[in-house]
Amino acid sequence: MSSANGLPTTDLPDSPQARQLQAGFPWLTFNPELETEFRRTHFEENVLHTRVNLCLAVVITIAFAIMESVVLGPELNRIPSMIHMLVIVPTLLIGLASSFSPHRDRLYPPLAVVASTVLGLGVASIQIIATLGGMSILFPCMMLTIVFVYFMGGLIFYHAVAANMIVLLLYLAVGSELQLPGHEFAYDSLAMVAANLFCASVVYMHEKTSRMRFLEACLLREMVARDGLTGIQNRRMFDQHIQRAWQQAVREEERVAVLLVDIDCFKDYNDRYGHQAGDECLRAVAVSLSQCARRPMDFVARFGGEEFAVVLYEASREYVAEVLTRIQRSIAELNIPHEASRVASRLTVSIGAAFILPSSNRTHEGLIQLADEALYSAKEQGRNRVVVMEAEYHTLRTGRFEKRRGQRAL
Repeated sequence: MSSANGLPTTDLPDSPQARQLQAGFPWLTFNPELETEFRRTHFEENVLHTRVNLCLAVVITIAFAIMESVVLGPELNRIPSMIHMLVIVPTLLIGLASSFSPHRDRLYPPLAVVASTVLGLGVASIQIIATLGGMSILFPCMMLTIVFVYFMGGLIFYHAVAANMIVLLLYLAVGSELQLPGHEFAYDSLAMVAANLFCASVVYMHEKTSRMRFLEACLLREMVARDGLTGIQNRRMFDQHIQRAWQQAVREEERVAVLLVDIDCFKDYNDRYGHQAGDECLRAVAVSLSQCARRPMDFVARFGGEEFAVVLYEASREYVAEVLTRIQRSIAELNIPHEASRVASRLTVSIGAAFILPSSNRTHEGLIQLADEALYSAKEQGRNRVVVMEAEYHTLRTGRFEKRRGQRAL
């Protein structure tokens, strides 16, 4: 069995994306955290096109407003002109402005739903006013608005459907109440229903394809970027991920944690049990760590040698403590003998954790350095323990850990 692009779904890594791909998504929804990641990615990929479309909509709205002033005449066009210039154009401009906000991936989607509904209601109001005045030639604007909301406003499927359904139902209700010309109103209503069905069908298939590609892209990146021995992410991917996570955290004002996990006395383990056993030990620890940090934005990588790195995004103190506890418990449950250890008769790890709120005047290198300082402190205190540093970040001396690295005992 394989996915649309040929990925074998029976031989995928154990990840939220793989589980979602195997489970399917006929209702166009992922699990909550993966859904958030998809919507953020989907918005950022389409934001430039959305801005162009909004600018185009403003120009077209002004053009129709000018044309309607000629077609409807001064008296009948008074209210439609106000709707165009005081409601529709400002609504489009507000949506455009929100797409430039630092928090645009959170601000724009709900605002776009409201703006699309206001846009549709504005055009529907103009259509009703013109029809009551004996001018029924403006209906094509309703169809263009439906198409715009579905395809050009940057909305996901359910948001576009919701906005258009609100407009359609209110148009039907108001038109029936005002007793618009029967045959024309019935024909226009049927055309709107048909347009919504056609557009919704196309958008549904397009978004389903987009979601499939999103999952497959995540899986392809993950499979290409895996460490050959342990099967988890490699150091190169860690460097890329921590940089992206840092930039995103600065923009969204979210906390990030980096955990450096070091197998205690691993050189002695290799000397005692052999390198093949050492490789099996590394694989077992890697699997264990991956099972301890399973949220979509959590990240586990081999940092180098017997060191592993875990990145936690939107990391509360409680969640960091929970993951640290899981790691210690899972390593203990491996119950791997280590008679050559100077710490315990079973395999143990030392963990250094850094937990901070990133700022634009600092870099992610400092966060890694702080985690390394914490790991050094854990090993200095006798290994097989956890040290968490947070406030120390503000007094961190750059380069200190680089001098100590060469002095560490293996």
